[in-house]
Order: sequence, then C-alpha cells, then structure tokens
Amino acid sequence: MQIHKLDNVEVRENGHKYALKPIKAGENVIKYGSPIGHATCDIQVGEHVHTHNVKTNLSGSLEYTYNYKDYGISPVESDLCFEGYIRENGDVGIRNDIWIVNTVGCVNKVAQTIAEKTGAKYFPHPYGCSQLGEDNALTQKILCGMIKHPNAGGVLVLGLGCENNNIGEMKKALGEYNQDRVKFLNCQDVEDEIAEGVSIIEGLKAYASQFKREKVSISRLRLGLKCGGSDGYSGISANPLVGSLCDKMVSFGGSCVLTEVPEMFGAEHLLMERCVDRDIFDKCVKLINDFKDYYTRHNQVIYENPSPGNKAGGITTLEEKSLGCVQKGGLSPVVDVLDYGDTLSKNGLSLLNGPGNDIVAVTNLMACGAHMVLFTTGRGTPLGGPVPTVKISTNKNLYDKKRNWIDFDASPVLEGEPMEEITERLLDYVIGVASGEKTKNELNGFSEIAIFKDGVTL
Repeated sequence: MQIHKLDNVEVRENGHKYALKPIKAGENVIKYGSPIGHATCDIQVGEHVHTHNVKTNLSGSLEYTYNYKDYGISPVESDLCFEGYIRENGDVGIRNDIWIVNTVGCVNKVAQTIAEKTGAKYFPHPYGCSQLGEDNALTQKILCGMIKHPNAGGVLVLGLGCENNNIGEMKKALGEYNQDRVKFLNCQDVEDEIAEGVSIIEGLKAYASQFKREKVSISRLRLGLKCGGSDGYSGISANPLVGSLCDKMVSFGGSCVLTEVPEMFGAEHLLMERCVDRDIFDKCVKLINDFKDYYTRHNQVIYENPSPGNKAGGITTLEEKSLGCVQKGGLSPVVDVLDYGDTLSKNGLSLLNGPGNDIVAVTNLMACGAHMVLFTTGRGTPLGGPVPTVKISTNKNLYDKKRNWIDFDASPVLEGEPMEEITERLLDYVIGVASGEKTKNELNGFSEIAIFKDGVTL
C-alpha cells in the first residue's frame, strides 16, 4: 500500500515499510508525503526499510513561519443529541458517578476500602506530599480538574492531614465549589475514617440521584484524542478515522483535544499551519520548543521514541510516529493551546501540553474536561481512565484477539470501506457511550490515573 503519491516506501500486511524505488544513502525516506528520516545506506527496491537502515532527521528547537491553511471544515447544522446529565452550573456530564479524589497517596487504601463499601470510584496515586513549587502545583491542577469534572455527580476529597497538598491548600487551588457536590475529609481528624467516609458517600449519592439523563446537543460533547501501542497501520486506519470524526464533531460545534506533544515532533508543521491566528501559532511554537527544551534539560535526546512495541509494529522514527499521531486531529483549525492541567474552554480542536505516556496523557485529557477519550491502538492495552476510554483497533487481528479490551474496529478502512461510512458508525458508537453505554474499560473496572512529575522529592 502506497499511502501518498510522493512516498518512496509502501506498507505491507505486516505493517512494515518496503522501498518502492532505490533510496540512496542520505536521501529522505518519504511516508505520508513527508520525510520520516533519512537512509543510512543505499536501499534497493523491495528492501525492508526500518531501524537498521533509517535514522531520524530531528534536532533541537526550531524557528517556524506562520502560513495559515484553511481546509474547509465549516459549521454544519445538526440535531444530533446524546443523553447527558446537566449540572447545576450548566456543565454537562455523561456519567453520574461518585468519585473519591485523594489529596495524597498515603490514603490510597482508605479510599479503596470506602469505595468497596459504597460503589464509589477511587483513583490511587503516590503524590501530594514531599512535593514543592511547580511540581506540587501540577498535582493540584490535575486533582482540581478531577474534582470539577462533570462526569462526577459527587466528589469526596480525601486527605490525611499533614501533607504538603493538604485539604486547606487544595481548597485554595480549587476556588469556588458546590458544597452539596464536593465534600472533604481529613483522616487524622476523625476516630473512624472508614465509617465517616461511607456516611459522606451515602449523602453524595442522594445528592447525585436528583440528576437524570436528558437530551443534550452533540455540540456540548468534548472528546480527548489519544494513541498508544501504535503500529504501522495507526496512521492509515484508526488515526485517520478518529481525525474524520474530529472534523465532523468540530463542524457540529463540538470540542476535541489532542495531546502527546513529543509525538508531534516532526509533524508540528501540519498543526501550526492550521492555527487560527498568530497568537495561537506562537503558543503552538512555544508548546513544541518548550517540550524539546524539557528533554534537553534532562540530558535526553528528543527522538528517543518510538517504543520497542512501536518498532515491532513497523514504526521506525519519531517523525513517522508523529505524522500518524497528528492525524487524530483531522484537518480542523487549531483554536487553542492549553498548558498541562488547564481546562478546555473553546469549541473546536485544541492542543494540550503533556507527554505521550498513555496513562499520564489519558489523565491529562480527563482533567482538562474531556467527557471520554478515543484511544487508538495497534498493539492493544487494557488501560482506562476515570472517563470512558474507547479503544479503537488499527487492525483486524487485534480486534479479534482482544475483544475484552477493544471497543471499535477501524480495520475496515484497510479493506476499502468508505471512510465516511465508518465515521458514521463510530459517531453512533460515541453517542451511545455518551448516553450511557459502557466501554470495555468500564465493564472491566479498569480506571486509573497518573500525574506528570517534574521536580524533586523531599
């Protein structure tokens, strides 16, 4: 399969690349119509093109020129709706769960015990103490995003009492909150924290029970976009499919969020050319170069990616991975660039600062306000976040083998089925999930978080 007319490689059934024409040493290897690196030796027609004969072209921070391109993603009137929960402040949720949010890792097992007794959801993490400055602030931002998330009908914020990120500090970071919806408990302040926690949860259940599903315009839906365990088909089937859905959602007035900044390296120009104005473009440039500087500060090369699993699946360089990754954003204009832990505020396609690590990225997307995460994968993963995490397989073998993980199969794209037809099926499925249909991670009870850490531990 030759993906683009300019490509000098084709993709075969194993997801790997093979030369369509002779490629001389030093010449660029072209896939998706763009360079994915250069040949380190002469490569003959039909020869396997991979890590043994290709090297990245990536380097450090770059300068960019703003040249906006409009790909014609225009507003479309739609009467499509999902069945959601309208909160008292006007926010919309697609679940009505009770969440236990820890201020600190020391109370993880207390949260687990309360959750087991009440049916609430808990999300263990090791942070909240022995952190300082910006490192501690990042933890607070993610936890505040969880507390405010409209998929939670009620929230118990569970603290220990002596941690850096104690409940008093969390309240400062949180700002105004609904005192009926959000409750706080310091375990050191009560004789029996389990009984007290159970009592609070029962009260939160009663509060949440007043909310019932009702019709909500699809324009209120917010989708997080993520890929993990990518393979040679990711940029051919699942990612373009999600990109097609993203464009449709944006045309309906909805919101999509793309993160994984290191997996934009080498394909960032495709995002920069769609930034709606110079201010957003400058923020996008800073997003890319700041993350490259983060690697440099830690004495790491920026191209230390793809993973071993990616390489086994046919991905050779970070440019190749990135050119497939950014396709999840379709051709929609980029309307905003968010920092790690920021909250989504604009309809359209936004970029979100953060790493590509699967669980950190899913947590980041949740905390910014995504109702669900569309997670494409060629290798498969059972991972799930606090919000529904829709696994979309790039190939039929994975879908058939891991039905207990995979929610939707994108492989018909490879078989020639029209993209528009598969997009409509995926849209129907997404509306079903938004209206209450459970994803595999929910059915399996797989729900976890991880918070980005960049600081000392005391």
